[in-house]
Amino acid sequence: MKRTLLNLMMLLAASQAGAVVTDKMIHDDANTPDDVLTWGLGTQGQRFSTLTGINEGNVNRLAPVWAMSFGGEKQRGQESQPLVHNGKMFVTASYSRLFALDAKTGKKLWKYEHRLPEGIMPCCDVVNRGAALYGNLVIFGTLDAQLVALNQDTGKVVWREKIDDYQAGYSYTAAPLVVDGMVITGNSGGEFGVVGRVDARDAKTGKLLWTRPTVEGHMGYKDGKENGITGTPGATWPGETWKTGGASTWLGGSYDPQTGLTYIGTSNPGPWNSHVRKGDNLYSASTLALDVKTGKIVWHYQSTPNDGWDFDGVNEFITFDMDGKRVGAKADRNGFFYVMDAANGKLLNAFPFVKKITWATDIDLKTGRPNFVAENRPGDPTAQDADGKKGKSVFAAPGFLGGKNQMPMAYSPKTGLFYVPTNEWGMEIWNEPITYKKGAAYLGAGFTIKPLFDDHIGALRAIDPKTGKVAWEVKNEAPLWGGVLVAGDLVFWGTPEGYLKAADAKSGKVVWQFQTGSGVVAPPITWTQDGEQFLSVVSGWGGAVPLWGGEVAKKVNFLEQGGSVWTFKVMQ
Repeated sequence: MKRTLLNLMMLLAASQAGAVVTDKMIHDDANTPDDVLTWGLGTQGQRFSTLTGINEGNVNRLAPVWAMSFGGEKQRGQESQPLVHNGKMFVTASYSRLFALDAKTGKKLWKYEHRLPEGIMPCCDVVNRGAALYGNLVIFGTLDAQLVALNQDTGKVVWREKIDDYQAGYSYTAAPLVVDGMVITGNSGGEFGVVGRVDARDAKTGKLLWTRPTVEGHMGYKDGKENGITGTPGATWPGETWKTGGASTWLGGSYDPQTGLTYIGTSNPGPWNSHVRKGDNLYSASTLALDVKTGKIVWHYQSTPNDGWDFDGVNEFITFDMDGKRVGAKADRNGFFYVMDAANGKLLNAFPFVKKITWATDIDLKTGRPNFVAENRPGDPTAQDADGKKGKSVFAAPGFLGGKNQMPMAYSPKTGLFYVPTNEWGMEIWNEPITYKKGAAYLGAGFTIKPLFDDHIGALRAIDPKTGKVAWEVKNEAPLWGGVLVAGDLVFWGTPEGYLKAADAKSGKVVWQFQTGSGVVAPPITWTQDGEQFLSVVSGWGGAVPLWGGEVAKKVNFLEQGGSVWTFKVMQ
């Protein structure tokens, strides 16, 4: 009897231990496709799965097995990537909600609905892009700039920490990144004169370990002590403009175990009108590589110095192997695709991935700097207009929503290609006088987004990072705003028109599509359970396009909102 009881206790302990997400499991996530533990299907962010249970031979039999609605009136944009572990799916939703579901049936196990205060100031819809797992916790950020850790089994709050003051314009929309027991987060709010930064906390307790500001001149901290000023105070920011410099880190980061570095992009400097902050404005519109142990910046690459178009630089930096070297790639909002040495940030290649770029002619591969087209930069309204209220309007392409925005691209080691959701649009933009006021929008610009072509705005493009050549493209009438997944020899992505699509990764031939009932602005995932491969995507139209899209927003105003998770498998 005692031996039987002991055996049962040992089995129970083993079962519980297997349910806990460890550092090793997170590091190995890209190579263990039976679950999804991280945003990006691996901390490197490649969004590639080796699973081939769904393939070109049977994808025509791919069909939904369950759909789950987020319910209520709180719809708007749904940009979340689900996570799957131990038979459960964890998925965030608009208005800072998190659901735990039975991954095989879609049955709701529990829901956490964050109590949001009045006066939150999200720039680009009430979205959330996903959660992180560690131990028995599921961790996600909220629109009032808090970080919340919940028990995976019960949904009960284990710890809650404030990222910053939502009344000053801070918010949080990204999926956190967990590295070696630390949860690494950024912040949102670049349009409100905030100061961007990266924080690392103990994932078990929420205790702040280090913080690194991303605007030059601000002090970093480690273990509560000063840890060096970011950059050189006053070097690239005139006067006191650094105090409201923006450079928020609103899309989150990636991590490469081979280099030991975490990579995170920074947003636009504030305000938008560049004449008031003459200089490069480090470290805005940049990719930063940070030492995860100390938070110190190991290297940086600034894609748009003295950004005057709101091009940001937040887009994901994906690491991969090329010609025997560990490198990283980024498709920037400014329309250029960059390839860099992942260890030291040396620029290896840069080329356009959209058809029209007017703000620069090219990127100088020796200096890494863009060759600007001076006449296509919005200027000083006080020097251009008799009453000083509106500067000269210029046409710029891409528009400020970017050649690629929040929607993550994917990389296939099998084909050596990146699969990039792109958009072809431009904008009329002009500067206006602006002064900083806490909690108020800090733009100083006016704009109108315009499509460039009659037959499409969006296009999924397969791009060779060595040559810059587009192997194939699939055009889309509306802008693409959802991410990409490569599974075996298939590429999956969604469209605002509501379709989840699949194409052959080598040829681009579309081999399957399914109508989800609302626009897809989120990235798909795949995993296995009980020997079967599943595919899931969140559906729900929204995000920045209907809020900021000008003429483009009018073109897609027929699209319906929604909020649901769809899960598919191959039917026999």
